Amino acid sequence: MTKIKEVIVVEGRDDTARLHQVLGDVDTIETNGSEISDQTIELIRKAQNKRGVIVITDPDFNGERIRRKIVAAVPGVKQAFLRRQDSVPSSRRGSLGLEHASSSVIKKALSALWTTTTTENAAITAQNLIDCGLVGQKQSRRLRELVGDILHIGYANSKQFQRRLAMFKITLPQLTKALQQAKEELHDS
Repeated sequence: MTKIKEVIVVEGRDDTARLHQVLGDVDTIETNGSEISDQTIELIRKAQNKRGVIVITDPDFNGERIRRKIVAAVPGVKQAFLRRQDSVPSSRRGSLGLEHASSSVIKKALSALWTTTTTENAAITAQNLIDCGLVGQKQSRRLRELVGDILHIGYANSKQFQRRLAMFKITLPQLTKALQQAKEELHDS
């Protein structure tokens, strides 16, 4: 993996330590939890203007909350997503987190970046999601999870999933291709 020029935003010092183990000398900004201070947001803005920013948070409620705050305050940040199953601690103690992800998982997440755009004029409608079986059916949640993994946008409930598809300008053909792959994986398991 080539050296990352952007500043990587993580939740805490364990995440920074893990990135240093995996990637060597990278610069990070730690949010220190979901209550991001105004000073931290301003630091992220400065980093975005100078070098660019990549946000990679834990695949849990607080991680999503942090991500939403940053995306709302700092337009154009790049985002990397971890899958829940790839962020589980090896012991029973602890919670999901970047610090538990393997080197290959971290590198894969950082090689599949998305840049946020406005969600207006969403190409994929709620009806498209229903027609695709991603909403309102028995396996919809599992399908959204698999499609989110394939597209590298993470898992989300149906409303957030539609927003992410729009935010990352994912087209209906891209969604259809990922959905087909997800259904094949379901069938094979």
